[in-house]
Formats: sequence, structure tokens, C-alpha cells
Amino acid sequence: MKIYHNPRCSKSRQTLDIIRQSGAEPEIIQYLKTPPTADELHKLLGALKLDAEQIIRKGEKLYKEKFKGKKFDNDTWIRVLVENPTLIERPIVVKGEKAVLGRPPENVNQLL
Repeated sequence: MKIYHNPRCSKSRQTLDIIRQSGAEPEIIQYLKTPPTADELHKLLGALKLDAEQIIRKGEKLYKEKFKGKKFDNDTWIRVLVENPTLIERPIVVKGEKAVLGRPPENVNQLL
């Protein structure tokens, strides 16, 4: 199990706590320090069954200033996320071929 984690985010911390309370110890990827590649994002999105635009943090100042209202294809949004990992919704938890967004944190129970 892996968690794409931001330790400053309360939802990310809560999701990690739920995982640990289940007895699991996931691989923690601090995605702001080690952003996913375009290939990794493609795989994550496939596991989430979502398009790139669906995992964008639309409340972020950067999104509002540079990307709000823009229409891009999936590959372009992936490039935007690779170049601006702060726009990636968090946390994302992966187990095998499945993944969930930890919003709400209880979503992770689907993988436990």
C-alpha cells in the first residue's frame, strides 16, 4: 500500500491514521517533495478511474490564477499536475491495482 501524502494536510494525516490503525504501514510518498511522473499519474488515474481534471484542487490560488476556466485534454492536465504538484488532490492511496482519494478519509476503508 502507498499513500501520496502531504503531512500539512489534515485529511491526509487522518487517512494515514486510519491505515495505521488497521495494522498496515504504507509506503509514504510526500508527493510535493517527490512529484509523480506523467506515467505514474496515468497509472494512478487508471486505478482511481478518474480523469486528471477530476483530481485537481480547484480551490488553490494557483489554479484560480492560471487554469480556471481552461479546457485541456487529459494529457495536458497531467502535464499541468506534474509541473504543479500542489494542484494534485490529496491523499491518494494505492493498493495493488486499486486506488482511492482520501476525501473523506474513510474512503481508504475500501482498500483495507
